[in-house]
Order: sequence, then C-alpha cells, then structure tokens
Amino acid sequence: MKLKQLFTDESAVSPVIGVILMVAITVILAAVIGTFVLNLGGSVSQTTPQASFGFDYNSNNATITHETGDTIDADSDTLKVVVEGKDISATSGAASSVTDGDAIFSGTISAGSSAEIEVSSWSSDTVRVVWSSETGENSATLSESTSP
Repeated sequence: MKLKQLFTDESAVSPVIGVILMVAITVILAAVIGTFVLNLGGSVSQTTPQASFGFDYNSNNATITHETGDTIDADSDTLKVVVEGKDISATSGAASSVTDGDAIFSGTISAGSSAEIEVSSWSSDTVRVVWSSETGENSATLSESTSP
C-alpha cells in the first residue's frame, strides 16, 4: 500500500458533489419559473371562504342570513343565490340585483347580513348560495337548503 500516494491524491468526491449541486439548482429554478409561467401562484390567493347561511321561508319569499364564518367581499358577481329552474327577484337586504335568474349579493357580507328574495312559488326547490372567484376559475356552494 502506497501511503504517500493516498495523502497526495487530490481527486476526491468534489466533482460529484458539484454536479449534484448544479442539478439541484437547475431543478429549483425550473420549478420557480414554471410556477410563474403557468400562473399557479395566482390561484392560491383566491381561496374559498368558509361561511354558513341560514334560510327562512315565507309564502313566496326567502330570507337568507349569513350566520357564521368569513366576511365576504361580494363585488363583481362573486356571491349569488341560485334557485334551479326558477327566476328570482331580490326584494331587500344585501341582494341587490338579478342576472340570468340569480340574485347577486353586493357589498361586504358579514355575520348578520341578510337578503330577501322572491320566487313565484316554492315546490321543494333547492336554494344555494354560490361563491365564485373574481377570475371565474373557482366556485363553490357555501350553503344549500330545500324550500318547503
């Protein structure tokens, strides 16, 4: 065994470690650039709010009240009341307008906010409060109820 050659040999694992570091840096840069190019970071900020709504039915009206959960900024058609197969009208409260047969909430909707809608007649209809992201990419039903 040549002990002197063992201590003077300077070719260790440094080239292997250098290659591994270069590959790791390239993979990390590709992931960061890919995230921005595919706009995956933009949808993170548009998370679905957590809210609970209560429904109170009268003859042809329903009062929908935000009971608990997140405060929702309901501008630009982000929060709607939908009754499948029926045209509804907003009569009072936070629901301000109607488009395509659906009542649209407006303003800031927080616990205690309510809206009243009117339907020609109830017949075990499903009433839903639907949230949509500002870009329209995401939507979710926040609360659902069946009318009498």
